[in-house]
Amino acid sequence: MRKKEIITGILQQVTANLTLVVFTIVTAGVSSCAGQKKISGDSITATLELAAAQYRDMAAQLPEGRFPKTYYPKEDRFETSGSEWWVSGFYPGTLLYLHEELNDPQLREEANRIMEDLEKEQYNKTTHDLGFMMFCSFGHLNRLDPRPEYDEILMTSARSLATRFNEKVGAIRSWDSDDDSFLVIIDNMMNLELLFWASEFSGDPTYRNIAITHANTTMQHHFRPDNSSYHVINYNENTGEVKEKRTAQGAADESAWARGQAWGLYGYTVMYRETKEQKYLDQAIKIADFMLDHSHMPQDKIPYWDYNAPNIPDALRDSSAGAIMASALLELSEYVDAGKKKKYFSTAETAIKTLMSDTYLAEKGSNGGFILKHGVGHLPENSEVDVPLTYGDYYFVEALLRYKNR
Repeated sequence: MRKKEIITGILQQVTANLTLVVFTIVTAGVSSCAGQKKISGDSITATLELAAAQYRDMAAQLPEGRFPKTYYPKEDRFETSGSEWWVSGFYPGTLLYLHEELNDPQLREEANRIMEDLEKEQYNKTTHDLGFMMFCSFGHLNRLDPRPEYDEILMTSARSLATRFNEKVGAIRSWDSDDDSFLVIIDNMMNLELLFWASEFSGDPTYRNIAITHANTTMQHHFRPDNSSYHVINYNENTGEVKEKRTAQGAADESAWARGQAWGLYGYTVMYRETKEQKYLDQAIKIADFMLDHSHMPQDKIPYWDYNAPNIPDALRDSSAGAIMASALLELSEYVDAGKKKKYFSTAETAIKTLMSDTYLAEKGSNGGFILKHGVGHLPENSEVDVPLTYGDYYFVEALLRYKNR
């Protein structure tokens, strides 16, 4: 009898252990699947509807002839700019993206209203940001409702941008200077898409050639051996020689400013789309892998404002860098092999999920009408620190639409 009880006890213990093992395996599988769960179409639509409500609120408080720039929550202060400021195209661009998805005539009407004031910037030859200003606005408008007058606005904008190209340097001037300095920033890669459009529309290869030359010069001088990017390269405008390499908006000259890395990633992805040249795809991959494999890339995929910020993990995150990165990775994932496709898409998906969380997504009626919280503009100058940014909103909405359309 005693022997039977011992055997029965052993069998019960084995059964219990097997049950625990099976439960653990099943639970782990469920957790793994949950971690890879796709973002539902309903949740994306709800987020876009929230964004539309926010921008309707923003429109109601926007002064005539002014464009949204940021909002300071601690002071309850809404900051605007004139049409000449580099962010002016993002507000109408976001309105048009939202209208395209939600078919909201109020958003389209507001975009049309604000672009009447923006239109004059097509003649602005003092800025390299005409791609941001005009292609992120009139480019979308022309795509949705093609008209000869929009074509002409975009062509004039491209001609204005082309005046800033220097053949000796092989680049488009970013910031003006009083001496022989020729300053080029990594952000300028984002303005080349306008030039590609101009050549395709007009049949004149000049604009395309300028874009390619600028991208090649940037690829040669802006990037370090680890594939991170400087923010600013100072060339001698007369000889084309490099005078200085620095990082104005980052933690230090040799640091990797997060939004700068995202601009480069997005820019070279566009370069590959427009040219199909392998070297541009290779460059985009190098930048992506630098970012994604960096030891300071958080698990939720929203970068610190600088990958080398001195107070990580307590450093501020930059939601705008996360949004730009996510949108770029979604496109880049279409051009790469299966392994990298999964890596890039998954990272973008995680970043979008994080930006849709309460940590970053504003509540309806808050945040000055902006969509995202916790952007970092220019921390070294204590400008636009831990606030919403209009370009963060634009690339977040773009990322949402790209994800949904995939």
